[in-house]
Amino acid sequence: MGRYFALIGMALGVGVGIILTMVGFAAGPWVLMVAVPFTLLGIYDVLQARHTLWRNYPIISHMRWVFEGIRPEIRQYLIESDADAFPFNREQRSLVYQRAKNELQTIPFGTQQDVYASGYTFFSHSFKPEHVDPASLRITVGGPDCKQPYSCSLLNVSAMSFGALSGNAIAALNRGAKIGGFAHDTGEGGISKYHWAQGGDIIWELGSGYFGCRNNEGGFDADIFAEKAKHPQIKMIEIKLSQGAKPGHGGMLPGAKVTQEIADARGVPIGTDCISPAAHSEFSTPLGLIDFISKLRELSGGKPVGFKLCVGHRREFMAVIKAMLKRDVYPDFIVIDGKEGGTGAAPLEFANSVGLPLRDGLHFVNMALVGAGIRDRIKLGASGKIVSGADMARAMGLGADWCNSARGFMFSIGCIQARACHTNRCPTGVATQDPLRQSGLHVGDKAQRVANFHRNTMTGFAEMVGAMGLTSPHEITFNMINFREPHLSGTSLVHLEPGQLDRADCPEEYAMHWRVAYAESFHRLDHTGSAAAD
Repeated sequence: MGRYFALIGMALGVGVGIILTMVGFAAGPWVLMVAVPFTLLGIYDVLQARHTLWRNYPIISHMRWVFEGIRPEIRQYLIESDADAFPFNREQRSLVYQRAKNELQTIPFGTQQDVYASGYTFFSHSFKPEHVDPASLRITVGGPDCKQPYSCSLLNVSAMSFGALSGNAIAALNRGAKIGGFAHDTGEGGISKYHWAQGGDIIWELGSGYFGCRNNEGGFDADIFAEKAKHPQIKMIEIKLSQGAKPGHGGMLPGAKVTQEIADARGVPIGTDCISPAAHSEFSTPLGLIDFISKLRELSGGKPVGFKLCVGHRREFMAVIKAMLKRDVYPDFIVIDGKEGGTGAAPLEFANSVGLPLRDGLHFVNMALVGAGIRDRIKLGASGKIVSGADMARAMGLGADWCNSARGFMFSIGCIQARACHTNRCPTGVATQDPLRQSGLHVGDKAQRVANFHRNTMTGFAEMVGAMGLTSPHEITFNMINFREPHLSGTSLVHLEPGQLDRADCPEEYAMHWRVAYAESFHRLDHTGSAAAD
């Protein structure tokens, strides 16, 4: 239906203009004066590359811009402010669009935020600002066991799969990453031809389906993985334990949607249901996870290997730490995904009610690693509604070493938050496999916007860091963030010292999870060593 709707839009756009022109010749010059511009506008819309909506819906899509033009006055007096909408308000979306297009990025007449509201955060600035070069904002990821460490930008494209996003969207994101010198996370959908062709740095995410390196039974195939992982375009390997939108939930792409391109990228038969189990088959214990990390590092030729999770049971993460200590093997990085994240489809119960938000999860993981005395061995990434330099600064203050953004980069290639990602009818060609809809997304134009958004956001972030009197974002400390009525659920704002988890003075809210965490099992154990109920 999506393809036919777009065809109707094109037919209406150009066809109506042509019909009016023909009528104009018969009816007289006044009708002709109206008809000819419509015809020319329709032809221009189809041929231009900057606006996907104009290409997919000539003439009629201009009504969106007309209403956008008068909307501020309507909204100001009758409906809402720029800061009201969710998941991203108009102010946030406009910031991304402006930065992607290199347009004016300032706001008039002061902030629209309620600076005295509960939950409002702000940063302390310095009497002596510093200059921070945005080009210097990188971090090296890779521990002692890593033979090929990666110099990672502090802002990268977060995990979004080919299949959830269109081929043109993937190509634009990856080419933009190549232009801007940052990384593109594949998501769990495998590495497609749209990734390979653009040459951008890739973080290969392995989910429970092991797409792109699976055997006929759906398990992990070490030989296929090793062959692909050694490709120079792949810079890091990320094991996905859970994601913010639906932590603890698997998924299935119906066989009817498994096209030849998706089958090739994922290593599954065409037309067959593509299942992502809720849990991994390669490991079922904390020690198993650590062994799998070590195995992937060896198979990839020593590239950085880590894992991504949305934090759930805190004792389970503590158990993974104990497994690290027992094996004396550590991931090169951990990415914390907040439950506020999500670019595709998720059940309402999971999207709304399962998992820790980014601030809670990131602070907890950072403090747990500090308390175990191993924070210096592992780099932390953060993802979850990060679209601005202020968002990055908050994450860095909570312990992140770098940030990832998914929906921010989606906005940069034309997403309008239509929230039709799960319907295959995305009007901008970003989150759809409809050939006609995605054909309107011009890869070259959108790739440059991806690079522009990254560059301008990094510039804004660097200016913020300098305003705080710092020369590096890694100097941002938690006490530079000011919270109105601060509270982080379950972990408050307690700060641990290195090694404090094993000391008698460890705060109980951390000690209680540490006591019941075991390297041998994700479940609690009773006094006999058997699994006990939660």
